[in-house]
Amino acid sequence: MSNKKTTYSEYLNLDKILDSQNPLSNISGKPIHDETLFIIIHQIYELWFKQIIHEIDSIINYFSNPSIKETNINTVVSRLNRINDIQKIALNQIDILKSMTPMDFLEFRDLLNPASGFQSAQFRIIENSLGLKKENRLKFSKQNYKDFLSRPEKKIVEKYENTKSIFDLVEGWLERTPFLESEEFNFWESYKNAIRKMLDRDMKIIHDNPNLNSDAKNEQIENYKNIYKNYDSLFDEEEYDKLIKNNSKRLSQKASLAALFIMLYRDEPILQSPFRLLTKLIDIDQALNSWRYNHALLAQRMIGTKIGSGGSSGSKYLTKTLSKHSIFDDYANLSTYLIPKSALPKLPETLKNKLGYYFINE
Repeated sequence: MSNKKTTYSEYLNLDKILDSQNPLSNISGKPIHDETLFIIIHQIYELWFKQIIHEIDSIINYFSNPSIKETNINTVVSRLNRINDIQKIALNQIDILKSMTPMDFLEFRDLLNPASGFQSAQFRIIENSLGLKKENRLKFSKQNYKDFLSRPEKKIVEKYENTKSIFDLVEGWLERTPFLESEEFNFWESYKNAIRKMLDRDMKIIHDNPNLNSDAKNEQIENYKNIYKNYDSLFDEEEYDKLIKNNSKRLSQKASLAALFIMLYRDEPILQSPFRLLTKLIDIDQALNSWRYNHALLAQRMIGTKIGSGGSSGSKYLTKTLSKHSIFDDYANLSTYLIPKSALPKLPETLKNKLGYYFINE
């Protein structure tokens, strides 16, 4: 064994990293100052993407086990937090790119063709591993996104596309949630009764409101009829299946009810970590959309209505992905069904003991 001690530079492979910026303008003999900034920012993106994939792989590994320990859920939440923190840093990097003016970018933009950020295989892996379905992807220049990748990249992207994602695994985990039904407590029926009381109370307020004329009352009553119907669809298996089939919902009815239970009773000790997990999945999904939106604004700022360097419609394409490429909307939309804490069905004492940290001193 060698006694030679590793140096900082050797450990980090700085010779490779710092020598990996090769501006095409330098090669052409007409160096353009801001091309180095453009390269470094995007290399940093790819390094962060690599770390995010590293975290996601570990989370998938945890959820692939038949049973998941409470301590593992805490670890998953911690890693989801890390992913979200990385996303915040990546978003802030856009401000550095904005220090480059559109005319500065135009100096070397043509040298990039046909390269494009759309060809980032790692970003596609992140989307696939989180749970973006291939049938929900927008076509890029009327072509499949994988057509723009090299053969090795295509192979690994397809691997993540064809294996269970975080969405799939968390859905399965939620479907195994206990407590929803027992001989002494049926959460579904108790919750529906609580909803009915709350909505009936609101309807009475509308009827008795002297400040509303008949048209205004009828309008609000019709609105509340739709609210009743929306709540009922959550519990009606046939209606819920229709929502799944027309792509209005993706999360299974069983998983949706479990997630809703977790959100409603999130203050119970055992449900606090699952609640943070669901909340963090929403944060990550919305941060991805923030990243897409900010890049759409950046593309518009830099190239206006011109086509992107990869041949796309630039900012218009990025803007369209905001709704189509969301993954965890079903969790975010569960806020529709939340009710005040004061209206929550009272849990039986034995169930509260199971949801808490209950010890008996003998």
